[in-house]
Amino acid sequence: MDPLIITVAGIGAELTTEQQPNLPISPQEVAEDAARCAEAGASIYHLHVRDDDGRPTMDVQRFAAVRDAIANRTDVVVQFTTGGALGDSDEARMAPLDLRPEMASLTTGSVNFGDEVFWNPATLVRALYTRMRELGVLPEFEIFEAGMIANALALESDSGWDHHLHFDFVLGVPGGMPAWPEAIDFLADHLPKGATWSATGIGRGHLPVAEKAISLGGHVRTGLEDVRYFEPGRLVDSNLQLVERVVSLSEKQGREIATAAEARSILGIS
Repeated sequence: MDPLIITVAGIGAELTTEQQPNLPISPQEVAEDAARCAEAGASIYHLHVRDDDGRPTMDVQRFAAVRDAIANRTDVVVQFTTGGALGDSDEARMAPLDLRPEMASLTTGSVNFGDEVFWNPATLVRALYTRMRELGVLPEFEIFEAGMIANALALESDSGWDHHLHFDFVLGVPGGMPAWPEAIDFLADHLPKGATWSATGIGRGHLPVAEKAISLGGHVRTGLEDVRYFEPGRLVDSNLQLVERVVSLSEKQGREIATAAEARSILGIS
């Protein structure tokens, strides 16, 4: 198996500072968080940003400031969100790509998201994908339902662009595919040869999903965006705490942890 790539979704757009007082907000706080996580074993930092009041934003200057602050502290791969917050405009979701991050997330279909809808019509998905490839950004296809795999493969096939295919199975969002460990087998079996994938279980589904992904040769995403409680009744202290737990799970299974350089090699990032 390849060494385990650990992605940290450290901020998100839905969690508030009232719900999680340790949420990193300023560029310096995010950079410090990324550096600690990288030292513990993370190799990708999935980036949302907040304004000075802690509100989610897709402001390009804020993305630039946070990305640069991270780069000054660590060589972790910075992966921009294009999902943003529910309700963000198409233009806002696309704008930070002009900064040419190494990677960006791309959800390839719409899905119920609690009482709301995470809206990703085919026209927007194609536009985001085209812009990524024009700028040399590697997409990570975010998969909330099995049909999104077919959408992603059709997108890549029809485009004529040749690049490494990497997927992230997001399981347990209310309205999407539940965090069933057997769902990982099903989804992974429908990826083409040579593709790589990671998985995250939202909330209480995180641990069984992470353990299953490690055992199957996949990779793992963790972080405050996905996991609020470390155990029943106990809030997560930090993203570092979550990374250390995934490292421990991987060590128990005898699997090595990828460095940022190894993650770039596995994902075909030059």
